[in-house]
Amino acid sequence: MTSTDTEASTIVIVDDEQMVLASLNAFFALETNYNIMDFTSANQALQYIREHEIDLVISDQMMPEMDGITFLRAVRELQPAVPRYLLTGYADKENAIAAINQVALDKYIEKPWDNEQLAALVDSGLRRRNAMKALDRKMLQLNAAYQELLEIDQGLRKTHA
Repeated sequence: MTSTDTEASTIVIVDDEQMVLASLNAFFALETNYNIMDFTSANQALQYIREHEIDLVISDQMMPEMDGITFLRAVRELQPAVPRYLLTGYADKENAIAAINQVALDKYIEKPWDNEQLAALVDSGLRRRNAMKALDRKMLQLNAAYQELLEIDQGLRKTHA
């Protein structure tokens, strides 16, 4: 199911229900090689995200410490390129629209989720994330090469002056 470029990806999952975390962990453990970091506390998850680079985040909407939209807004501020998925048991289109608008939500997933659909969504998000990382690396290389060319050009101009 997974491609080799997404196998080492780190996914943070936040849900106050331990059963949901256990279910998602079991599914991802059987089907993928992703590094899953799960939290029942949104604040603990944010602390982890402050200290580690992650590749995708899945958050429940209804949690006691903070709602999923507030959590995902904080994730966006910390790591803007990370795909953000909202998991909810409430088929509330108003919350989905608010989340899409407020936190540039990538996906809205209703509980109970379909494992195959969830796997496809996560794989798609990770592919996009990995493509952006590759683009960032290439841009850094390109900028370094440009700086090197400028230095060579300046050196040549000095020798001809």
